[in-house]
Parts: sequence; structure tokens; C-alpha cells
Amino acid sequence: MTDARTIAVYNARAEAYAAMGPDKPQRDLAQFIDGLPAQGSVLDVGCGPGTAAVQMVAAGLRVDAIDASAAMVQLAQSKGVAARIATFDDITGADIYDGVWASFSLLHARATDLPRYIAAIARALRPGGLFHIAMKTGEGEQRDSIDRLYNFVTKPQLNALLTDAGLAPVFTRTGVDKGLAGTDDAYLVIQARKDADA
Repeated sequence: MTDARTIAVYNARAEAYAAMGPDKPQRDLAQFIDGLPAQGSVLDVGCGPGTAAVQMVAAGLRVDAIDASAAMVQLAQSKGVAARIATFDDITGADIYDGVWASFSLLHARATDLPRYIAAIARALRPGGLFHIAMKTGEGEQRDSIDRLYNFVTKPQLNALLTDAGLAPVFTRTGVDKGLAGTDDAYLVIQARKDADA
């Protein structure tokens, strides 16, 4: 289930979030795009103000951009992104996308819900499809200073969730960066592929 208090924060601070500049993992986005077929279909989960979606569209990809925040969707639409309001629970269907981009979005899912969301994403990917996920690292759930819910993960936990869903990690990196709340937070990026014979 989507956390209403987290969505309220993003609705209230959409402009401030957008003003922070491009999505931080720019090199990851370029790598993700390079790993997809020309004119491939991508689901952008938690598209925010549409920064990554704009770049993916410019690269020739067909992007289905979703976000639970109406204010974020509005900002994305103002950039020409075909964004729509949807939550993690709305990810359904099988063999639809060549790639799924979830950059610092699924970290707002409850720990108990994360396995089924990743499983739904794996089903939605075509065989050989690429999944990008970025999460903050740590343990447990807590709210930050501006009331957003976070589900922190460790590298072994996230690797296990991906492999359990039939996704094989092909790239991993870690880093530390400052987010909307102003704190320096450690994070983990993994790109994983669905078995081409799935």
C-alpha cells in the first residue's frame, strides 16, 4: 500500500524537488538506456518531475511514466512526458516492458510489500528485460525529518529479492548523496536482467 503521508510531502514539495536538478544517477541512466533495444518500452516507476523520462524519450524509448504524487505527474506532463497517476500496486501484466526504471521510488514501499512489487515488475518485464533499482541502504523502516517513509535495505537483502523474482544482477554500485531532507545518505544501485528464456 502506498503511504499517504509520503505522497503528501511530494505534493507539497514537488517544485523544490524538481529544482534540485537532474536525477542524481545520470551515469546509471545512460547505462540503462544503452542496455535497452532501440525504441524499447520502459516503465518509469515514481517518475517524479519527469527528468529521467524526458531523457529516455529523447533517446527514442517509449516511456510509460507513473507516480503516486499528482503534483509530480503535473510537472512531468509540463515537460511533455505522458505521465499518469498510479501506485506500485498498479503495476500489473506480463511481458510488457523492455526495461523498468525505479530510481529512489521503491524505497518508500513497506518492507512487507517490497517482494511483491519486485515480483510484479519482473512479470511485467519481457524476457531479457532490464530492471534498474536504487535504494537507500541500512536496516528497518523509519520516517525522515520531512515525514517520508523509508524502507532501508542491505545489499544482500536486495540481491536476494531480485534473484527470488528471477532477476540476475549485472551491475552494482554504492554511493552517498544529499536528498530533499538535506541529509547525506548511503545508497545502492543495482541493474538486473530477467532471464532471456523466462
